Amino acid sequence: MPDPEHAASDAPASDAPATDDTRAHVDDDWRRVSPKHVVVEVVGSVIGAGITVAVLLVVGSWFDLPWATWAGIAVGVIALVSIAFEPRRVRSIGYRRRADDLVFRRGIMFQRQVAVPYGRMQLVDITRGPVSRALGLADLKFVTAAASTAVTLPGLPLDDAERLRDELVALAETRRAGL
Repeated sequence: MPDPEHAASDAPASDAPATDDTRAHVDDDWRRVSPKHVVVEVVGSVIGAGITVAVLLVVGSWFDLPWATWAGIAVGVIALVSIAFEPRRVRSIGYRRRADDLVFRRGIMFQRQVAVPYGRMQLVDITRGPVSRALGLADLKFVTAAASTAVTLPGLPLDDAERLRDELVALAETRRAGL
């Protein structure tokens, strides 16, 4: 009869045994950003598109340029279509903590996936815009020595962003020290 305490020994062993410290920092699933982040994205899109449309319509009417008026209408229609996709775009944003790195993904049609090694992180920064502050959200930015790997993880609840920042900074310090 198998011993219940040693039942896990039947499972296949990995090449490198994970320590309790490493295992504590690994997520099995992708974590998504807060659904409230949709509001942040929609407000930003409405403000940006609204200003652009207003400028084009004013220029079109003041200078009697029909192409500017049509351009304003086109920008407005494109903005509406883009806003309709915002909820799906926000659901596509996620992150996963692995033993040696943090993996970030985003995108619907053009998908981007970036792995940021803990030992390469030089700066982990929290930023909050006015809409994000009102909703209790924050963006977490990771900067490495390579400029192309700067990653921003938007729409995290502030408490989660602060906790994740502190954990990632501690991991980065131990990995750089070679511990």
